[in-house]
Amino acid sequence: MTKSNSFAKGNTASRGNGRPKGSKNKSSGKAREMIASFIDGNAGRLNKWLDEVYKQDGPRAAFQCFSDLIEFHVPKLARNEVTGPDEGPVELVISWQEKK
Repeated sequence: MTKSNSFAKGNTASRGNGRPKGSKNKSSGKAREMIASFIDGNAGRLNKWLDEVYKQDGPRAAFQCFSDLIEFHVPKLARNEVTGPDEGPVELVISWQEKK
């Protein structure tokens, strides 16, 4: 029995058939789901753990622990800077139309 080698040199049939641009990685999605499930199932314990961190290391450390954990559950928003021509300020001109 012979194997067909779709990766043979010169075979362009499967070229460009990768994951579509902007599609999400399945394993990342599964990891997010597992972390979300863990957080939801352990909300009471999480509060106790954060209280312990707060008592031992202060509010800043407790907040840092919380934000480190939650960033896997809630995606970060991208920061975009809007600039005008030549990376200068954006100019907004507002004018009124006269009634006809």
